[in-house]
Amino acid sequence: MGQDPRTLPPSPNWYCARCSDAVPGASSASQRGPLCFLSAWARTPARSLGRPHFRVIGELVGHTERVSGFTFSHHPGQYNLCATSSDDGTVKIWDVETKAVVTEHALHQHTISALHWSPQVKDLIVSGDEKGVVFCYWLNRNDSQHHFIEPRTIFCLTCSPHHEDLVAIGYKDGIVVIIDISKKGEVIHRLRGHDDEIHSIAWCPLPGEDCLSINQEENSEEPEIPNGKVIEQTPVTKGCYLATGSKDQTIRIWSCSRGRGVMILKLPFLKRRGGGIDPTVKERLWLTLHWPKDQPTQLVSSCFGGELLLWDLTQSWRRKYTLFSASSEGQNHSRIVFNLCPLQTEDDKQLLLSTSMDRDVKCWDMATLECCWTLPSLGGFAYSLAFSPVDMGCLAIGVGDGMIRVWNTLSIKNNYDVKNFWQGVKSKVTALCWHPAKEGCLAFGTDDGKVGLYDTYSNKPPQISSTYHKKTVYTLAWGPPLPPISLGGEGDRPSLTLYSCGGEGIVLQHNPWKLGGEAYDINKLIRDTNSIKYKLPVHTEISWKADGKIMALGNEDGSIEIFQVPNLKLICTIQQHHKLVNTISWHHEHGSQPELSYLMASGSNNAIIYVHNLKTVIESNPESPVTITEPYRTLSGHTAKITSVAWSPHHDGRLVSASYDGTAQVWDTLREEPLCNFRGHRGRLLCVAWSPLDPDCIYSGADDFCVYKWLTSMQEHSRPPQGKKSIELEKKRLSQPKPKPKKKKKPTSRAPVKQEVYDGNEDESIRESSGPVENGVSDQEGEEEAREPEFPSGVASVESLTKKRKARSMLPLTTSLDHRSKEELHQDCLVLATAKHSKAELNEEVSADLEERFHLGLFTDRGALYRMIEVEGKGHLENGHPELFHQLMLWKGDLKGVLQTAAERGELTDSLVAMAPVAGYHVWLWAVEAFAKQLCFQDQYVKAASHLLSIHKVYEAVELLKSNHFYREAIAVAKARLRPEDPILKDLYLTWGAILEKDGHYAVAAKCYLGAASAYDAAKVLSKKGDAASLKTAAELASIVGENELSSSLALRCAQELLLARNWVGAQEALKLHESLKGQRLVFCLLELLSKHLEERQLLEAKSSSYNAWATGTAGPFVERVTAVWKNTFSLESPEQYQAALQQLQSIKYPSATNNTPSKQLLLHICHDLTLAVLSQQVASWDAAVEALLRAVVRSYDSGNFTIMQEVHSAFLPEGCDHLKHKLGEPQSPITPAFKSLEAFYIYGHLYEFWWSLSRHCPKSGIWVRAAHRRTTSVEQSQQINNATPEETDSRDSQPEPNRPPELDVRLTEESKQMLITCKELFSEKHASLQNSQRTVAEVQETLAEMIRQHQKSQVCKSTTNGPDKNESEQAAEQSLSSPQNECKEEKNQPLSLPELTKRLTEANEKIAKFPESVKIWPFPDVLECCLILLHIGSQCPGSVTQDMQQQAQELLQKYGNTKVYKRYCETFCT
Repeated sequence: MGQDPRTLPPSPNWYCARCSDAVPGASSASQRGPLCFLSAWARTPARSLGRPHFRVIGELVGHTERVSGFTFSHHPGQYNLCATSSDDGTVKIWDVETKAVVTEHALHQHTISALHWSPQVKDLIVSGDEKGVVFCYWLNRNDSQHHFIEPRTIFCLTCSPHHEDLVAIGYKDGIVVIIDISKKGEVIHRLRGHDDEIHSIAWCPLPGEDCLSINQEENSEEPEIPNGKVIEQTPVTKGCYLATGSKDQTIRIWSCSRGRGVMILKLPFLKRRGGGIDPTVKERLWLTLHWPKDQPTQLVSSCFGGELLLWDLTQSWRRKYTLFSASSEGQNHSRIVFNLCPLQTEDDKQLLLSTSMDRDVKCWDMATLECCWTLPSLGGFAYSLAFSPVDMGCLAIGVGDGMIRVWNTLSIKNNYDVKNFWQGVKSKVTALCWHPAKEGCLAFGTDDGKVGLYDTYSNKPPQISSTYHKKTVYTLAWGPPLPPISLGGEGDRPSLTLYSCGGEGIVLQHNPWKLGGEAYDINKLIRDTNSIKYKLPVHTEISWKADGKIMALGNEDGSIEIFQVPNLKLICTIQQHHKLVNTISWHHEHGSQPELSYLMASGSNNAIIYVHNLKTVIESNPESPVTITEPYRTLSGHTAKITSVAWSPHHDGRLVSASYDGTAQVWDTLREEPLCNFRGHRGRLLCVAWSPLDPDCIYSGADDFCVYKWLTSMQEHSRPPQGKKSIELEKKRLSQPKPKPKKKKKPTSRAPVKQEVYDGNEDESIRESSGPVENGVSDQEGEEEAREPEFPSGVASVESLTKKRKARSMLPLTTSLDHRSKEELHQDCLVLATAKHSKAELNEEVSADLEERFHLGLFTDRGALYRMIEVEGKGHLENGHPELFHQLMLWKGDLKGVLQTAAERGELTDSLVAMAPVAGYHVWLWAVEAFAKQLCFQDQYVKAASHLLSIHKVYEAVELLKSNHFYREAIAVAKARLRPEDPILKDLYLTWGAILEKDGHYAVAAKCYLGAASAYDAAKVLSKKGDAASLKTAAELASIVGENELSSSLALRCAQELLLARNWVGAQEALKLHESLKGQRLVFCLLELLSKHLEERQLLEAKSSSYNAWATGTAGPFVERVTAVWKNTFSLESPEQYQAALQQLQSIKYPSATNNTPSKQLLLHICHDLTLAVLSQQVASWDAAVEALLRAVVRSYDSGNFTIMQEVHSAFLPEGCDHLKHKLGEPQSPITPAFKSLEAFYIYGHLYEFWWSLSRHCPKSGIWVRAAHRRTTSVEQSQQINNATPEETDSRDSQPEPNRPPELDVRLTEESKQMLITCKELFSEKHASLQNSQRTVAEVQETLAEMIRQHQKSQVCKSTTNGPDKNESEQAAEQSLSSPQNECKEEKNQPLSLPELTKRLTEANEKIAKFPESVKIWPFPDVLECCLILLHIGSQCPGSVTQDMQQQAQELLQKYGNTKVYKRYCETFCT
């Protein structure tokens, strides 16, 4: 047994990152040195305990709300200092030896969530709050520093053990930052990897990063990117590892030198070994860490179900761990672990303390990983204590945390051998009672009215009675069966039944054999036996005398009734207490004086204990009940109500009592003498029990979450404190801020005070619910609520903070008249009496009085009531409360009138319309329509439509919605209520679609058109945006609905859009949508190959990366590459397939090119012609091939793009035109002129190349490209020369001449000579004559246009100014017309008249008409331009051009160079 006091302390708080800590102590009476253990809660938050006998050596009292953090100073010489943080906003520093506050600060404006005493700086305490603010507080100089790093909720923080300025902070969203407090909180590293709350941060105990053999180049899951700022390698960042544990089920090891993760440990799912946790309850994970000081390669962590793991960090590629207490069953925690704190004993033994949700504190030996000892704790009030009468020493404790503890107080090995029972409880345990004879049979009652039976020797869930009390179960007692249970046969009835007394004032008798059956209210038996007619009192306590023959019932009015078995005959009523009876106890029967067994002690709310001797009454067995008004003994001394009394089983007449004054008192009742007083609790005592084995030992429980075992012989005081102690307790209670209590129903008048005993009064309920929120609730039901640490406890909802507005009175005038002076009210009574009891007709005076006092209509006849309602109604209308007037009219029954009045005033409401059917169907229809109109005036069209639907006016509702542009709602209504083929629906779709289309919402508009079965319009509207994605979707849509032609055109448009973005792959994908676009796929394929070819030759500015696979890696002649891709990719092999593709493409015609044609469009058109050429060659249609090839060359020539023209020549005519000549056959065939043109363009291109090759001052390719853009001698660009001055033109065309001295010797290759000879083909006199006539026409047309412009200009000047007279203006116009800007000096004085111009135009057109079509239809290079180039070459390179050719060129120039464009050049070369 041991003569030592013991304590079951309160539980440490849940869901706090650091709410326990330990330090080695100085010399102590214990064997291994004391440790300090925190039990954090609202009133008494810290306790220090010693081992092996846990001894409470102090409490730290001062915080007014939940303690959220605790940390010791781990600096030698100041182990006695510790710091705590609380939800009251303060951080307090304490001296554990004096239990006093050294200093405190309230710097935080928000709930503090993390706290740590720096292991490097002796006086630095760092704290963080839920808004992300960090405060550093230096104790000695009373100085502080404020840092705001991240606007996130801080979950934990830990100061570095190696560098005094580094602090690691973990946030709710998984971010970890390391800051330097010496640099204003500069972020050294921002460690990203976790994606949920950071529960714990542990620094490696050794500095440097050599302790772990982690490959420096090992690539973990973290990206190789430094987190935070890149800083130089200072000693600060050079060496240390950091471990973090998170709710995301991983532990991460971070390198501080690199600012990144180096190892990830994933928590394993371990199979539970006989765990005592309900599998249906899903627990939240809490992952706490401890890095052992002497074992840097090992890390301790918590796991899912309360297990502890020791991780081996030596091999980073292996995730190796060891389970604590792997060999012993049941040594691990059964719920999640919240805190781990190390402790080194004086003999250097390394211990580890752990706190858990299972409310056990365990001590582990780090050498063996075995549990040294377990300390149970309580998470709620200790409501009830009961020693087993069979298994001596087994103490059952009913606790407010929803668990029953059974403490084997006789255990020799373990002072705290406690078993927990939680299954089926789920509520505060307020009453316990062991079966007098059956071993392990424990009855329990809860605050929600449940009664059950536990078998403490098995793991089975309890049996629960099917009959519940409506309120808290106050008391349980075993007694003999009473009718109707006792009426059964000998084998059918139990020897003892269970009686329970509940807060509603009922005592129920439960059959323990049939708990599922009905329990019986004993009031019926009492009433029947004693023939009681009046109302029975509310019962608050039941107690059976040990012999089972007498039952005592305590009542709410303070009376105690004594009943006799078998039928509960009332023999005595004790009228002693005048307040609610809380406890009754009969003296035991094994004393030295048998008559003492008739002593009955009782305690109530009036602080006095009365002892009655009922021997005389019981033995006399009176016929009628006796009333006792004098006690046998009176025990006075307590200063607050009595909650429990218990007789000593070892003494005669010795009693212990528990009181709300915070003390337990031992009495010698026979002498009415107080013997000793226990004052160890810090709260109100709720229960007390005398040890059945130790006469000196008593156990008591209180609302301080503690159960104390104390010895009577060791108490200093003999009687309760008279004033001082109770005043201190009262002060302590009053000093607590009163959080807003949860909304409760007001207790009924039947048992308001007894309720306080176990549920607590308002103050008590606050202490349990808002102090340690987590611990005051049951595990299962309260867990979810307790899991939210981010909400400060005690913060009431907005509703409870804002005062509810009182409802407006319906009869305010009547009410105010009933609050007049007393005289007026008395006069009301007289007038009313006269009116009610006057048998004759009322005289005029009384009638006038009643008229004036209209409020008396409430008490007279209906007519007067109607008058009263009328007056009140007018008052409501005048005060602007029509809804109250309507209600009064409804009370009167005039519903139709109410509706009409409200409709006229526009004051119809939902509730009025809802009541309209009461007045009849037609009234209802009218009311709904009127309400709909009213709603329309109020712009509530949707609501109006809903009301129209309620009277089946669907078309009207749809039209209303449509006309107010609620198309979506209108369609929903129409679709739901009308036939699918109703034209209204289609009209809605089309109307809405048109509006959406107009507003640019094309996708929704398309859905409308689809809804209206107009798929063509849907595809068209989708394509309106014109981007590639929209076009592709539109094409697919058109294809789905069978609009193939539309689909084909949209797909082609989509491909062309993608082509502009050079997305070749996408373009081919778009063209795949239709078989009819296969020809276009060939065109795009050739275009892609040509673009790739030009890009490779660096002739294309824009580059593309999205080429198809087949566009790269091919070699050989271009045409062969094209046909190879067609064959392999597009399966184009047979002539039939080529012919089909040719026919598809021949139907497409593109306009001719100009200087302004965009290059991408130009390339597409050229490639279209080239594709036709290749296809024609494949089907041996050489005429068509020549025509197509010529079209491609002419397009590039017309656009001025010489580069493309030359690339077409080199790709498609690499050997010249001779092979085509052989394929064409007869020289006089119709295609011969086209071939001649093609050949001429081929020679024309080579002629230019040769001419440019004679220039040495620029790179050849550069000149080609620039020259291609600067060619100015074609007919199409004659305007440029026209508009230039003669000096400019001369300098432009004679540029090469100064750079090449005449004496320079240039040797020509044979190829060049041959090319110059073939240039004769360019000297076509037919074409020269035709081109000359065309130039004449162009010049005349230009002159005429200029004349028209000048005439218009002169007309404008005449109408707007007072200029010269008509003759002068005409003369000026004629002069301007006769001398165009671009004419030579000689021509300036030769004006041309309009008839002469007309004549020249006619002659030129006649000449053109005479030329054969074969010459006019096919373009030909400018003959005079070619003549000029050859003459230039001859002057630059004498001997290169034969005299005959030069002579021929000069003749052509002289003959046809009479137009302004060539006149000057002709003079240069021909004179």
